[in-house]
Amino acid sequence: MKITDPSNAHLLIDELRPSPVAVQLKNLRLARENLELDQMYYQQKDNSRGAERCEECLKILLGRETELKA
Repeated sequence: MKITDPSNAHLLIDELRPSPVAVQLKNLRLARENLELDQMYYQQKDNSRGAERCEECLKILLGRETELKA
């Protein structure tokens, strides 16, 4: 799933919940890496709104990763 806004990030987390923790962590890491690439693209294009949106999504995904690791 391509994450384009915070609601997509929450939807991804909800879809992953039934999966084992290791699978969730792997998918969250992959989603985070894609968001980081998107964020770099937006920064390069001077699109601050896009970069900020990616940052919000990254915070959501990192929060879930932290929950799973605890």
